[in-house]
Amino acid sequence: MKIKVMIADDQVILSEGIRSVLASSSELEVIAVAHDGQEALELMEQQQPDVVLLDIRMPRMNGVVATGEIKKRYPAVKVLVLTTFDDSDYILSALNNGACGYLLKDISAPALIEAIKNAYAGDTILPAKIAKKVSDAAKMVTSDREIKLRRTFGFSDREVEIALMLFEGFNNRQIASALGLSDGTARNYISAIYLKLGADGRAAAIAKMKEALNA
Repeated sequence: MKIKVMIADDQVILSEGIRSVLASSSELEVIAVAHDGQEALELMEQQQPDVVLLDIRMPRMNGVVATGEIKKRYPAVKVLVLTTFDDSDYILSALNNGACGYLLKDISAPALIEAIKNAYAGDTILPAKIAKKVSDAAKMVTSDREIKLRRTFGFSDREVEIALMLFEGFNNRQIASALGLSDGTARNYISAIYLKLGADGRAAAIAKMKEALNA
């Protein structure tokens, strides 16, 4: 069974080029092409893809907003951002809205095909350049917040780093990818953080940290 893909890009020549690239794979099938986020949502009411490949800057509804709407309505659909913009705000917003990966348009054809297959399989797709930007953005926190968390809960340096990423809304896979950890190692750190916080889950952990940081 082929992986069904939708492309959303307002530049027709690019969307057609991407379609041609994906057509070279016997494992992928492009079932729809949209020219903005709103059209992508409208097309999804008629046929649901397995993976949506969408740009960031588009008219009517941009890729960040479209990602959030797609994941809200169709949580099983994988959303991969494919754009020319590597701004950390775009990256974090897309990931926090539910994108499973963020790719730049200078990616090679074989790498794009592989990324779509891996996204469909459940992987988080963050090339090294993007993962570094995510990691750098996560580290741009005040030393005051780090000190407060370390003193209040006895966190190690790595636990502080991960706790702040949790606080900022990163999910487990995003944390693992950004810090170069295996999913299992990231989960172990997060479990240790929950234990030190006396929290039974993410929401409770964030609430405890918020209370400590606002004290």
